[in-house]
Amino acid sequence: MSLNTILLQDAAPAGGGLQGIIMIVAIIAIFYFMMVRPQQKRQKEIKKFREGLSVGDRIVTAGGIHGKITGIKEDHFRVKIADGVDIRVDKGSVYPAGTTQEEVQQTSDKQ
Repeated sequence: MSLNTILLQDAAPAGGGLQGIIMIVAIIAIFYFMMVRPQQKRQKEIKKFREGLSVGDRIVTAGGIHGKITGIKEDHFRVKIADGVDIRVDKGSVYPAGTTQEEVQQTSDKQ
């Protein structure tokens, strides 16, 4: 065997490294568009919802307590959960209460 034959046998294929890098980039791109981007979009929608809340809106807390907003402060809401029962809830733990009966009727009237 000559020296050239030995050197050619030890050399790796030129496209092998490039294919690996392309696969890694493709997996990262798929992960971003399937997981990260939708989550960021959802977080923006929830933030917009929380900023748009006003007195009288119905909400659900992260703990599952349903109520109506009676007061708004800088970092929390006052929420009425029963007659004579008001609680203070952090703004970060408030989510939309879902559709009300009026919203369901408006949707069905449009169809």
